[in-house]
Amino acid sequence: MCCSGFLKIMMFVFNGGIFLAGAAILGTGIWVKVDSGSLLGILDNVEGAPSELDQLASISYVLIAVGAVLVVIGFLGCCGAIKESRCMLLTFFSIVLIIFIIEVAGAVVLIVFQGLADQLLQGVEEGIRKDLTSKYGSDDRVTSLWDSTMEKLKCCGGRNYTDFDDSPFVSKNGFYPNTCCNANIGEGQCTESRASDFMADGCIDRIVQLIEDNAVIVAAVALGITALEIAAMVVSMVLYKNIGKQQRSPSGMR
Repeated sequence: MCCSGFLKIMMFVFNGGIFLAGAAILGTGIWVKVDSGSLLGILDNVEGAPSELDQLASISYVLIAVGAVLVVIGFLGCCGAIKESRCMLLTFFSIVLIIFIIEVAGAVVLIVFQGLADQLLQGVEEGIRKDLTSKYGSDDRVTSLWDSTMEKLKCCGGRNYTDFDDSPFVSKNGFYPNTCCNANIGEGQCTESRASDFMADGCIDRIVQLIEDNAVIVAAVALGITALEIAAMVVSMVLYKNIGKQQRSPSGMR
């Protein structure tokens, strides 16, 4: 009984961790989805984007799905321990095993993508330039997306301020977006000479750095969740066997 009680406590601890991690991932996915001013909105609008970037633009759905599954299996594991249900414990083990395999495959893809991020974004550079040249200043949605992204990432254009040359915004106003000079509205117009002197980083370089930095964080979080899942699978199987022994023993028979 003492061993069984300890195993139940361990199941609560491990599955509580999985549940909280799933809730955090689910919340992040929802936030990315509702954030209409994010980089994902720009990638979704750029013509000629590689298929890999189209998949990246759907990352919010992946986060929501993974988070929801983790929440469910965390809840299922706790319920199985409380009710001492072998069926629920076996179902929990099977689902976690499948998720574990998927996570291993996802980790491999993430590592590969981290090395390809710069190459993929360079492939969409021309599409970004065309998007800015033809739509920035005339299409309110594209203009708003780029303004929001440049403000958040402290960058200018795809590679630099010259991506705005011949754009409706520059043609009409005769100056560049304020982020290209790291200037506020009250500090004067961002002229070509000021933009050239300041030479703000392009958004592509900032995005690549953002992906690489967050890939390390995501990998660390995934490693932690994987460790919890392995521990939970081991404990669930031990508890599964103990419950089976109790049911087969004379004291456990009804």
